[in-house]
Order: sequence, then structure tokens, then C-alpha cells
Amino acid sequence: VDVTVDGDAAIHRAVVDYPLSTYLIAFCVGPWAHVEDAWTGTVTPHPETAGVTDPRLVPAGEITVPLGLYVRKSLAEYMDADVLFATTKAGFDYYAANFGVAYPFHKYDQVFCPEYNMGAMENAGCVTIRDEYVFRSAASHYEYERRADTILHELAHMWFGDLVTMEWWDDLWLNESFATWSSAMAQTHATEYTTAWVTFNSKEKAWAYGQDQLPSTHPIFSGANDLVEVDANFDGITYAKGASVLKQLAAYVGLEPFFAGLRAHFVAHAWGNATFADLLGALEASSGRDLSDWADQWLRTTGINTLGAEFTTEGEGGPGSVYTSFAVTQTGAEPGKGETRTHRLAVGLYDLVGELDDPGTSPAVDLRRRVEIDVAGPRTEVPDLVGEDPADLVLVNDDDLTYGFTSIDPDSLAFAVANIARIADPMARVLVWSAAWQMTRNAQMRARDFVSLVSRGAATETQLGVLEQILAQAISAVENYADPAWKEEGRRQLTDAFRDGAERTDGQARLAFVRAYTNTAQTTGSVEWIRGLLGLADEETTPESLLPGFTVDQDLRWRLITALVGTPGALTPEESDGLIDIEAAGDPTSSGELHALQARSAVPDPHVKRETWDALTLHGAELSNLVLRFRMGGLTHVGQDDLLQPFATEYVTRVVDMWNALSSEMALRNCEGLFPSWSDDDNVTADLTALAESEDTPAGLRRVLSEGLSRARRAAAARAFDAA
Repeated sequence: VDVTVDGDAAIHRAVVDYPLSTYLIAFCVGPWAHVEDAWTGTVTPHPETAGVTDPRLVPAGEITVPLGLYVRKSLAEYMDADVLFATTKAGFDYYAANFGVAYPFHKYDQVFCPEYNMGAMENAGCVTIRDEYVFRSAASHYEYERRADTILHELAHMWFGDLVTMEWWDDLWLNESFATWSSAMAQTHATEYTTAWVTFNSKEKAWAYGQDQLPSTHPIFSGANDLVEVDANFDGITYAKGASVLKQLAAYVGLEPFFAGLRAHFVAHAWGNATFADLLGALEASSGRDLSDWADQWLRTTGINTLGAEFTTEGEGGPGSVYTSFAVTQTGAEPGKGETRTHRLAVGLYDLVGELDDPGTSPAVDLRRRVEIDVAGPRTEVPDLVGEDPADLVLVNDDDLTYGFTSIDPDSLAFAVANIARIADPMARVLVWSAAWQMTRNAQMRARDFVSLVSRGAATETQLGVLEQILAQAISAVENYADPAWKEEGRRQLTDAFRDGAERTDGQARLAFVRAYTNTAQTTGSVEWIRGLLGLADEETTPESLLPGFTVDQDLRWRLITALVGTPGALTPEESDGLIDIEAAGDPTSSGELHALQARSAVPDPHVKRETWDALTLHGAELSNLVLRFRMGGLTHVGQDDLLQPFATEYVTRVVDMWNALSSEMALRNCEGLFPSWSDDDNVTADLTALAESEDTPAGLRRVLSEGLSRARRAAAARAFDAA
């Protein structure tokens, strides 16, 4: 960089001495606080890179890459640079060992940006990241894990996306899917987050399955005729389903042949463009498999296959009983044309080991036998399992190698529900959690039964990312999928279970339960526990007496206050304003201002809701990204659907103007977040349907509306099933 001073100005001239796509160049200007470090290491040699003479790709000996962290000065004291650098260096180590070519740029900076409307962006050598990842209060283990995921995702892009760039946006999926897959691999093998694939199943796959059931679902390899279409496809198909399919591809060809193909691909297309066909050719060469049919099955179709087990046994299931036949079944993909696919998957047989009535033992559900097979068509026989003793739990897609719903046979499901806490392997356990959740969404398990499962099993869940996810799913089960007549009872069960979980656990698990409690609709009775944690109850009821050793920090105080002021009948509007004023005065930060806005918008008063609704729907373009997000969170506070009913018809009349007034990212967030899912008015549904089908409605908005209507239909079906 050359700097020329010209009076009060300075001209910075930078030279990019290698081919680089223009979308990967960024300028970050501001009075940043920054910390520097460096990564030093070597690139592991591999046969695929043996003939490379370019020292930029395969340097001789050690190389050093300068590292930088940048953040606004007001957050500098909270930036845990040691942890951030350690995660970054772990990623460099893993990618240098497996990708075969060196990090391609001169430095690697990570800039934590305020008001950022994305998670992060892989600008070459200058990654921009939302500064909410600089935690000013106690963050959960899951939040640290997700931050590590983002850091390693963006670092992977330096190779796949920046060094080798897609030829056109129809390969966007490959860019994002590869970075998502690589991040989970690096977390698993190079960081403390060794169960990252368990979190992936709980979080990313749930996102993918939900997206793939919507009318807007699309093939992974999708057209990109214009930027509107490209923008719309930054979704759960492009990221999460694509990464799931890459994991399946790695299982199908073998992990080492998969990496070998990647290395050959990097060498062949460094500093240039490539297509998925190029990568597929490299993988065919490294694995010896013909992948053309595989690509058509997985990339040019939509929907989800359901995989299950069919078996017969000899005898009555007692001693001497064995499987006399065993097969894996596969339904056609839905929604879509009903194709079956080729799957590389495992079938696991699990048994309860130990006696339940023996106080001297700790019974556990352990894996007895695992068989890995290729599945094709509606039915695939598994002769290796014929003659095996019947298992307590039969788990198809053990280890989560493929993408598809898991159908658990009735006996296995009953056993798993009764013994969820005893399933020792975290991946097997999350597969049961995930299957139960998808059954709830698909009107195959009553919402109240899912709530009961979470209430009984959550406190013993050791995977903190999974714990946070199932607690959130339990809340959604009550609010969205339960019979309205049972909703109050469901809320009571949740607050009881979450309070009990907080009292039985400690550390990060306790924090997860307390946060979940604040996200649950309260009654004037359950809210008393929140008063106690805030120190607003009687003298004998203090945070220490309720949860010994637990710290209620500033951000958690705001969560508790928002839950308190958002509970109908707990406080008068004037009392709520006074409480928020006092808290805001003690937290004079930008974060404090945002939390105060959310709390004020959560007050269950019609005038407050009207003012907030008008601000978001009529004047959203005048508000910052974060103000929009926090005020929307307050407006749609849990348990206040009745107060929002009057706005359903106004959503129909205002949504097009709102879409046109906002940037693409914020338009999507606002129009999705304010969709009147709370309304059961048939006229509103009819008007929304007409708007979604009108050619005059912007294409992106039509998609938002059709997705919202689809989610509403799914929720209605689940509520009817729960009530039956």
C-alpha cells in the first residue's frame, strides 16, 4: 500500500497483483482498535500438489501470515483476542494440512463491524463480521461455538470462493456449502468443538429441512438469471442442505479421496474460475466413482426422502429371537417429483446396557452393531443384520451421513422417548431429538408429547448447542403447534421445566435454561421467579437464594426485564417505563439503548404496539438495522398475539411499500418478521394468498408471502393433530 498525504487528506493506493473477483474487495474505514498476531506453519505435501512449481501455492518450508483483529473502540475491552486468534490459527492449521495449497493472500484481517446486516463476508484477506460476536456479557457455549463456526467458514472461503471462484452465481451453493462443510470439519478436528456435526444436525439440518418443505424450495444447483434470484437463494438450501449433501458425497466417495479431489481442483483452477462440473471431474478421478447420476439425483431435484427400517423377527422378541429379514426403506422426495436417491448411510443397533432397577449401576443405551451400506430405490436389503438379536433402538442414518428424514419404528421410538437421557452417543441422541421435532412439525407427534419429552430429557443433555435448540423448539411447539386450548397448560409446563432445569444444572446449561425461561410466555405467577432474579422480590428472595453462584449480568438483566414488562398484568405501563428508565441509566451504551427499545416495545399496551407497528411498517427506512431488529423483537414478544390481531389487515396493505422502501436484507427481515402468523382471519389469509400470486407483487416478496402461508398451514395441521 502506498500512502500519499495531500493536506488534510491521504490517498491510499493498493495493488492487487493476482486475479481477484471484484465482489471480494472491501474497504473498512474508521477509528478502529486493533490487535495483531501471526500464524506460522507449513503446508502438508500431497501427491496432488507434488508437481506444483508456483511458490504462492506450495511454498518451501514455513510461511508466516500476519493476522489482525479490528473492532470499534467502545468494544475493545470485550474483545477476547486470544480466543479469536486461537480459533483462526486452528483453522489455518487444519486447512494447511488438508487443502494442499497455501493461504493465498498477504495477510488475514477480521473486522468486527457495527450494524452489520449479515453474519460475515469473505472479502479477500479482510473478512467482515457482525460485532455482536464480540461478547460484552457472558455468552453461552453455543454462542462461542457458532462464532467459531463463522470464523472457520469465512477462512475456508479464502480457498474455495476467493482462490478458486465460481464461474457464475448458479454455483453459489457450492461456495457456501463447501465453507459450511469445511467449518464443521475444522471445528471437529482442530478445536474444542469436537461435536460440531452434532450441532450441525440440530441447527443447520433443521434449517434445511424446514426450507426444503416450503413452496419456494429449489434444487441445490439452481438458476441465477438475475441478482434478485441470486439474493433469494441465500437460504437453507444453498447453505445447509448443500453442506449436508457434501457430507453425503464425502461419505459416498470416501473422505481421503474427497480431499484429494479438492486438492487437485485447487491446483487446476487457482486464481481463476471453476464450475461444479470441474470439481466433480476431480472427485471422479480421485475416487474412481462415476458421479454423474449422483449429481443429477442430489443437485437437480427438490425435497426430502424419508428413510426407515423394515424387519421381521423369529420368536416373540425374547431370548433366541433374531432378525429374519432386514431392509432400509426410502420414500420418494417430497415436495417434488418423488425421486429416490442413492444414499451412503449407516444403520445402528442400540441396546440398553445395565438394569434399570439396580441402584448400583448407571444403565446406558449403547451401540451394539453398525453397518454402512449404499441404499438405492424404495427398498434395500441389509443381509449383514439378518441373524442379529433385535435391538432396543434401530437407528437408520446413524452418524448422520446422509440428508433425509429418519422414520423410527414404533417400538424403537417408544424406547427412545423413555430413554433419551440414557443414549450415550451425542450424535445418536440428537438424531432422536431431531426425528421427534420433525415429527412434531409434520403432525406425526403431538406438540404436547414433544414438550413432555423436552421437559424430561433436557436437564441431562450434555451438548449445549443441542440443549439451546431443543429448549427453543419446545417453546415453538407450545406457541405454534399446540392446540390453543392447551397452550396455557403448555406454557406452565415449560416454565416449571425450565426453572427446574436451571436449579438442577450449573454453568452454561443453567444459563441456557434461564434464557429459555425469559423467552417463554409468562403468567403473573411464573413471573415472580424473574422478579427474584432481578432482585425485585422480597428481601429473602435474591438471585443468590434462587440460583446459588449464578451471575445475572447486564445482558441477562435486559432479558429478564423484557420478560417482566412483557407479561400482561405484571406491571402497569408506567411501572414498566420507570423500570426500563432506571436500567437504561445504568447501562449507557449502544447495546443498552437497543435493549431498552426492545423492552419498551414489549410492553403489552395497545398504544405501545400501535406506535411500534407504525414505526416499523411506515418509517422503517429511517431506522438502523439493529433498531429495526430490536423493536421488532419487542413488538412480537411471546404471548401477545391478541394485541397484534388488529395489524393483520394492515400488513396486507403496507407490505409492498415496506418491501420497496428497505434494502434487500432488511426488507426480507422485516416482511418475514412481521408476517401475521398470529392471525386466524380467513379474509387476511385470502388477501395474502392473492398478493402472493399477483404478478404485480415483487418476486422476492411473493416468495416471503408464500413461505409464510405455507408455515401457517403446517402449524394449523399440527395444532389439529395435537387436539385430536
